[in-house]
Amino acid sequence: MELRDYITVLRKGWLFIVVMVLVGIGAAAAYSAVKTPDYDASAQVFVSTQTTGTASDLAQGNTFTQQRVKTYASLVSTPIVLLPVVSNLDLDVTAEELAESITASAPLDTTLIQINVVSEDPVAAADIANATSQSLTNVVQDIERTSETDDAEPQIKLTLVQEAQVPSTPVSPNVPLNLALGLLVGLALGVGIAVLRQTLDNRVRNEGDVGKITTAPVVGGIAFDPKAQSRPLIVQADPRSPRAESFRTLRTNLQFLDLGNDARTFVMTSSVQSEGKSTTVANLAIALDAAGAKVILIDADLRRPKIGDYMGVESAAGLTDLLIGRADLVDVAQPWGRGQLHVLPAGQIPPNPSELLGSRVMQELIAELEQRFDYVLFDAPPLLPVTDAAILSKNASGAIVVVAAGKTHKGQLTGAVAALESVGAHVAGVVMTMMPTKGPDAYGYGRYGGAYGYGIEDDDKPAPRAPRVGVLRRAAR
Repeated sequence: MELRDYITVLRKGWLFIVVMVLVGIGAAAAYSAVKTPDYDASAQVFVSTQTTGTASDLAQGNTFTQQRVKTYASLVSTPIVLLPVVSNLDLDVTAEELAESITASAPLDTTLIQINVVSEDPVAAADIANATSQSLTNVVQDIERTSETDDAEPQIKLTLVQEAQVPSTPVSPNVPLNLALGLLVGLALGVGIAVLRQTLDNRVRNEGDVGKITTAPVVGGIAFDPKAQSRPLIVQADPRSPRAESFRTLRTNLQFLDLGNDARTFVMTSSVQSEGKSTTVANLAIALDAAGAKVILIDADLRRPKIGDYMGVESAAGLTDLLIGRADLVDVAQPWGRGQLHVLPAGQIPPNPSELLGSRVMQELIAELEQRFDYVLFDAPPLLPVTDAAILSKNASGAIVVVAAGKTHKGQLTGAVAALESVGAHVAGVVMTMMPTKGPDAYGYGRYGGAYGYGIEDDDKPAPRAPRVGVLRRAAR
């Protein structure tokens, strides 16, 4: 992941990260509240050598003492030192258990032994530290005396130079430190889980995800509209809305596509169903018609046709009747609205849609339509369930793949593009639908639509209904 990817993760998951930080701080605060305070008492013992003589003898004696100090510090946690402490203070613990609360250290280049005792009782901590210091002194003197004659003084002497005082403040819990650790742990968990979710997310959410799958350009982004089902023809129902403007942007981008020829025959398809291909192609047709272009919208989804219902035209006869020779183009193509838009519904659902769409008659029909219209738009079935769209796209100028943001899986889009490329069809572009209008994945016009004064509601304005029987005489001129 690049730096901008991490920034996107933080923008998208900031709320979750904040929650995790608060949870971490809350857990640290709860631990600090229920944790029994511990007190630390410290005593120091000085180790000296009973040496007289030259300066060289004194230096050697000091080096000898520093070496012995480390050994004596290790004796603090042994039973020979701690058993007398347990006995003298009448403690209800074993020497091994007491050793867990005692630490001894020898500061570098000194002959001091520092004994620390941690206990929930501050008085007990001080008593144990002093008693341990005294016990260590006695044990060392006994050990050193055994190497000398009974009348000789031991060469090593331990002196208690700092008695342990009863501590007044606990050393744990350290509330500020615990809160800081809770914050850091919560932040690390929040960011880590957010990055993991982004890494494991296999849905197409923005243009960057599309660019990693196909080199085809993203020619449009359609903003998400919760009222899309109730007003599918948004360009006609509310032409001033940001979503309607996104279809006009798509219209403009299509005009600048370099297809290698003058024909403008597009097959609108998708990976799977319910990605918005039918409403997209219907609104695109209306937008092109509004710009003065001669357009024919054909429902080539011969399995689940929808264009007839969306456009409000009679669907009893249509493309299937034309392909089997039961009707002529002028009999089934119906004019729509006041412009130069014609709609060719699917007609009766045939048993062999793929064969009809890949037939020679279909090729001849496309060639005829390209002569009569500026734009020929097909609404085709999804690519992954059936091969209809791939077969049809092979004879068109190009296919436009509709991708539902946050819904289409990357593997599905990869499979759809591969299905088109396998038959030699040209992927003219990608249209992203259901794009969020806010946030890091917001697309194009959806971010700024309101700033231009759009949003005047005209939801009650009905779409014009075409006559049941239409002709192409006007388009043929």
